[in-house]
Amino acid sequence: MASLDRVKVLVLGDSGVGKSSLVHLLCHNQVLGNPSWTVGCSVDVRVHDYKEGTPEEKTYYIELWDVGGSVGSASSVKSTRAVFYNSVNGIILVHDLTNKKSSQNLHRWSLEALNKDSSPTGVIVSNGDYDREQFAENPIPLLLIGTKYDQIPENKRNDVLARTAFLSEDFNAEEINLDCTNPRYFAAGSSNAVKLSRFFDKVKYFIKLAISLQATKVR
Repeated sequence: MASLDRVKVLVLGDSGVGKSSLVHLLCHNQVLGNPSWTVGCSVDVRVHDYKEGTPEEKTYYIELWDVGGSVGSASSVKSTRAVFYNSVNGIILVHDLTNKKSSQNLHRWSLEALNKDSSPTGVIVSNGDYDREQFAENPIPLLLIGTKYDQIPENKRNDVLARTAFLSEDFNAEEINLDCTNPRYFAAGSSNAVKLSRFFDKVKYFIKLAISLQATKVR
């Protein structure tokens, strides 16, 4: 497989938020029957058509790297995870909509992956207070996905969605909220499917842009 025909996308988030179920749904359009804890990293592949329906359409492979582990792990564990962060083209940040802490920890996960984690054992987010500028000029496309949407009590749903909207703004990323046990959330033509396709197109676009800039420098 040629290097230009594949991209690497990290799937990051706390243990138990549903990363493995999400990856399985994205790659196989099926619900994962018996999800288990991911040890180290699990990689699955999805086929995507870049700029589908245009003269620039091109099929390529998306490697989804489901990275296991808990935020705040010992430095030795974090060092082991670091090997998965090389040559990353995009990041999907996954959080549990019923667990506010998993949402807050996404800042730490993203900073760790982007090599900007200056406080590996401290708290990066406290009551939502952190520096947005750390993500403002981030060249790696991000996508925010909230899981367990079906488990949010009806009377709390608006408050939860308002909170995730702010989180999406913080990361300068689109958001998708879903239930990983229901494939209809990514039905063809749905808003979630459009957002997902747009994210993968953006990942590919930035790769092409980087190659173009590199070629310009060489000249």
